[in-house]
Amino acid sequence: MSRIICVILGGGKGERLFPLTKARAKPAVPFGCRYRIVDIPLSNSIHAGIKQIFIVTQFNSDSLNNHVTSAYQFDAFSRGFVRIMAAKQSLDSFTGWFLGTADSVRKNFNSFLAHEPEYVMILSGDQLYRMDLGQFFDEHIESKAEISIASTLVTRKAASSFGILSIDRKGFINSFKEKPGPDADISEFKLTSDKSVGEGDNKKEYLASMGIYIFNVNTLKKCLDSDFSDFGKEIIPDALNRYRVKGYIYDGYWEDIGTIRSFYEANLNLASLYPYFNLYDELSPIYSRREELPPSKINTCTFRNTLAGEGSIITDAFITNSLIGIRTIIESGASLENVYCMGADRYETDPQKNENHEKGIPNIGIGAGSIIKNTIVDKDARIGRHCRIGVDDIERKDSDHNDYYVRDGIIIIGKNSTIADGSVI
Repeated sequence: MSRIICVILGGGKGERLFPLTKARAKPAVPFGCRYRIVDIPLSNSIHAGIKQIFIVTQFNSDSLNNHVTSAYQFDAFSRGFVRIMAAKQSLDSFTGWFLGTADSVRKNFNSFLAHEPEYVMILSGDQLYRMDLGQFFDEHIESKAEISIASTLVTRKAASSFGILSIDRKGFINSFKEKPGPDADISEFKLTSDKSVGEGDNKKEYLASMGIYIFNVNTLKKCLDSDFSDFGKEIIPDALNRYRVKGYIYDGYWEDIGTIRSFYEANLNLASLYPYFNLYDELSPIYSRREELPPSKINTCTFRNTLAGEGSIITDAFITNSLIGIRTIIESGASLENVYCMGADRYETDPQKNENHEKGIPNIGIGAGSIIKNTIVDKDARIGRHCRIGVDDIERKDSDHNDYYVRDGIIIIGKNSTIADGSVI
């Protein structure tokens, strides 16, 4: 795989995942108790033998850089690396901010060329899937395509938010429409009944671009020699008239986790009896940072459909359909239902806890007797004793508050936030 490099697009401000992206880049958002979102595309790439990897980002890149540099270190013989390409200004460009997905690749293209690739694979940094990228690459070579686009089956409702494509009998793309919306007539893109899946509103009969591409490097260079800023909106539609563009159909689980709702539901599903995404595949593990934490200590608790990360201490708690991140401290009598608790970056010492008591603030973690439902608790949050969060049936609208937010009906306790004893949210 020395002929191909991988470029992972880290996204912009991460507005759809705010406030989880308030202090971190989107790829660095914690996922699945002990991982970060960026671990998904990185692991897929590594399993395919692609180990020359660039991550392109421009906002809050410190946490991403810390995670990547500590987690991904290849031996000298593999010539592998994971390198973060943050937006920058130089004498050649005083407008260093990326204007779109294609622009982010264009402004780093010379750095990519220094490794003399023949092919460039471009992955999205906010998707959940396990895909054989090696097979995708092999099909690109065999078809003699100049560009290949990975696609997956979606419903008409989901098609509104993705690039929709149609392919000919040989699998080459002959038409493409970016985010058609719910009212557009896209019947010409509908697959024949023998290729669709499901029934009724759940019928998947459209092919959606996954935002995963392979370019021959010379083709990519020509595509970027333009004023186009975005792959989906501009580069791909224009390329259909100029190059051989192949559609690769992926039939496994795939989810865009770039919104609060999709991110929340995908995480909770990991703890279900039969999750869509399997974390326990020994042949294709999800790589991440080694934390060197002790086992979690569970003291007289009731768990149902729950995952718990390393280093947690949970006492006399009732936890259902939830994820408990690393170093989470949950005190006696607490109850969690449909909660993703991201955990903590550190343990507090006894002197620090005494200082908290003198200041009248809770310790990091979840206090005794607190009941929390339908909530994301970001890292290092302090939730006091006997709090009630999300326990009613109120339909909440998007809103911002001092220490918490509401997005898509989900309460989000912000990173480093403090919720005082007895609070009701």
